[in-house]
Amino acid sequence: MGAKKFFGNWIVVNILGAAVFFAVIILGANLLLKGVTRHNEEIRVPDLSGMTTAEAEKYLAERGMRSEVTDSVYIKRMERGVIYRQNPEAGSHVKKSRRILLTINAVNPKKVTMPNLVGYSLRQAKAELLSRGLNLGTLIYVEDIATNNVLKQLYGNREIKPGMPVESESRIDLVVGLNEMDNMTYVPYVTGLKYMSAVSAVQDNSLNIQDLIFDNTVRDYSDSLDAVVYRQMPEISEEPLLMGSPVTLYLTKDITKVPEKPVPSDSTAIAESF
Repeated sequence: MGAKKFFGNWIVVNILGAAVFFAVIILGANLLLKGVTRHNEEIRVPDLSGMTTAEAEKYLAERGMRSEVTDSVYIKRMERGVIYRQNPEAGSHVKKSRRILLTINAVNPKKVTMPNLVGYSLRQAKAELLSRGLNLGTLIYVEDIATNNVLKQLYGNREIKPGMPVESESRIDLVVGLNEMDNMTYVPYVTGLKYMSAVSAVQDNSLNIQDLIFDNTVRDYSDSLDAVVYRQMPEISEEPLLMGSPVTLYLTKDITKVPEKPVPSDSTAIAESF
């Protein structure tokens, strides 16, 4: 009996010892894994837009993160060399030492070749400008036999010849014809449209953008692309306007400021689809 008791206790002790041993191993591995992966230790990614790469690098280093420039764009309305976009986005949560990928606004503007728009219709000229990375500026109407026929192309108030290099995103003003028998247009209803779509709709109706007025919800160029029109002057009306007339747009990121679209009468329906 004594021998049986001895061997029985020995087996129990070994089993208990093995269980304790494996429990210690598992606990130690979990603690090590948490330490290596910094379990539950995440950092909020700051907003780096508008910073230079040097400023962003220092700012991130102070918060346990790194940066890497992976791409560049050229946006004429932004300061050159500053950060345009980041990945992950601001407000995201990442682990310490995470690399933040940056897209900057190029220091040296991209050059494109000025096309020959003379003889094009306004719609054709606008499409050609956009395909070259250029923007339609002011429409300058002069008396001519053909309405919206391009007569001259201007850059910086001077006529620019085809083939000349010009900075990407530049505004090109067009001198276009206006026949007195075909010189009226309608104001499109652009309230609720985003910035670029609203501007394009106004131009497609042979009108000029006089002012773009952004409220305090729009802080930078990136915000402006998401802003929507909450007011326009003049508003859509039953009376046509002379082509080239000015339109002012008020924009916001606060969609609660956008009024409901009015039910159009027959005349305003024509204006919206003009």
